[in-house]
Order: sequence, then structure tokens, then C-alpha cells
Amino acid sequence: MLHEVLQIGLTFDDVLLIPSKSEVLPKEVDIKTMLTRSIKINIPLVSAAMDTVTEANLAIAIAREGGIGIIHRAMSPEKQASEVDKVKKSESGMILDPITISQDAPISEAMALMEKYRISGVPVTEKGKLIGILTNRDLRFETQWSKKVSKVMTREHLITAPVGTTLDQAQKILHKYKIEKLPILDKENKLKGLITIKDIEKRKKYPHACKDRVGRLCVGAAVGTGEDSLYRAEILVKAGVDVIVIDTAHGHTKSVIATLKTLKKRIDVDIIAGNIATAEATFDLIKAGVDGIKIGIGPGSICTTRIIAGTGVPQITAIKDCHSVAKKYGVPLIADGGIKYSGDITKALAAGA
Repeated sequence: MLHEVLQIGLTFDDVLLIPSKSEVLPKEVDIKTMLTRSIKINIPLVSAAMDTVTEANLAIAIAREGGIGIIHRAMSPEKQASEVDKVKKSESGMILDPITISQDAPISEAMALMEKYRISGVPVTEKGKLIGILTNRDLRFETQWSKKVSKVMTREHLITAPVGTTLDQAQKILHKYKIEKLPILDKENKLKGLITIKDIEKRKKYPHACKDRVGRLCVGAAVGTGEDSLYRAEILVKAGVDVIVIDTAHGHTKSVIATLKTLKKRIDVDIIAGNIATAEATFDLIKAGVDGIKIGIGPGSICTTRIIAGTGVPQITAIKDCHSVAKKYGVPLIADGGIKYSGDITKALAAGA
């Protein structure tokens, strides 16, 4: 039954921030923030793990601007891992695990790889050693798609560089020889990486991109609390995911906490869990080992939780209450839902997100 004294809850439309004196210019403002205990993003924006919102294309776009996308889970674990893989392979300082192909593969297979990853060429290897490279130039007038890669690839006069080559050195080599891809080889001629002119250009075009320690775009992916949650998380980690999100409508449940504890023991990436709306829930998730928390029970424009279940907390109050606990443990909060205008973002940040 309802308490005798009902608490007042505030949402975005109920509050305004009071202007105060500033010592900095707008261009000097630093909006970098912590997504989890250990992951920093360059703008405080995370795209929703919804099947109408985030797959590889949006995740790439938002990471280039400094945020991060969370690939939704309304697909098979393998398909979701493939979406993560597309993001991780979309650009890199140096590609440490470049896509390769065998010289015995048909041209059609190479074309499928190039189309899937939107690349213009692929190294040809045998037992890890570079033996050639296949590019769009080699395929420009080709019509026999069953022909082997070995018949059309470029073998002679390959321009390569040794392990340890910097991006600045690579740029000079690419410019000197007017090539787009520079394979990085060890002393045994084994392919150890690939630097492309496109990646160097993207580094200049998107200086604030959110990247991992080896220069790949950051991306997250959602899991549920079902039987496949561990399997899904494990193959997402193999695909290179940076953060796992346990994505549920009500995150303060036995199943979410159990899933969180299991994943923390079995995988070595940060985990975000949610959604919640109370200080008590915040404490319980932190006690279970969470690295970041999503706040919001029903504030979204298309969410029906409050209407159907009659539960929820107005978003500003929810963020503030959760922050009162999370700040003591250094766990970041994400305001999920209810944001209609740009000003709502600043209100959420001011409340503790």
C-alpha cells in the first residue's frame, strides 16, 4: 500500500539549471566522461541497445564522434558478434588481425569479404606468410568469379614494412609509393598487421573518436539473463567487444544479479547492468561487481513500463538517488531514456549521470 507521505519526484521538464559565472570558453570545455570504472568516452553519449537503433553502422558513426554504441541482442549470438567484428575492423591505427584469404580461394569469396567489411583489398597468405595482395584494381575487369585468387593477385614488387613501423613512417611510405595498404611483416615474412591510408585519413578526420588501446573503435553489446547469456557474452568478447551490457527492463532482480556475478567471474571486460531507479538497487549491483549502471524505469517516449506496470521513478530523481550511492564507489551512471531535448542531457549530467 502507499506510504502515508508520498515523495515528490522530478523529471527533466520539472527542472532548470541556474546559470552561473564561467571561467572557460565553450571551446575549452572538456566533456570526456567515464562510461565504466575503466572505460573513458570523449562525449557523454551512448546509443541504445534497441533493434531499431544500434547495429554496426550506427556504432561506427557514434564512436567516430567520441561516444559508444551498444549492439542490440535481438539476433543470434553469432550475428551480434559479427556486428561487433564489423565495428572493430572498420578502422584501426594498425590492424593487428587483418582479414586475409588463401590463394586457392575463389575470387567470389574475396569479393564477399571485401563487401562485408567494406574494404578495397585483402592480403593473401599461406601458413601466415604474405604471398600477395588482392585489390579492386586486380578485379576491375574480372568476370570469372570461380577463378582462384592466385590467378589475379599481385605477387611482385610488394611494398611492406617491418614490425615497429610507426603511423607517421607508414604515411610516408604510402605516399612515396602511391599505395593504399601497407602490410607489416616480421623477420620470417609473416603478416603481423596492416596499415591503410584510409585509417590514417580517418584519424585526422575524427580526432575525438573513441578507440581502444590498439586504435580500434570502441563498441559495446547487450546480453540478457537467459540461458545463452554466458555463451553470448563469451563470443562477443572473442569478437573484441569493449563492454557488455546486461540489458533488462528491471535490473534490480535476482536473475540480473546472478548473471552479473557469473559474467564477472568468466569474462574479462567491464559490465554495465540495468535498468534501475533506486539507491538500494544501485548498492546491490555495485556489491555484485558492476562497472557501470543504467538508470531509467519507463522514462522513454515509447516505453510502456509505467503505463502497464505502474512502476518507475521520475528520471531526475532516479539519477540523483542512484548517484548518492554510486559516487561513493566510483561507479558511473548512464541516464537511459526520457531525453527529448539537448538541454535534458545537461540536466542528466548535473543530476549525476
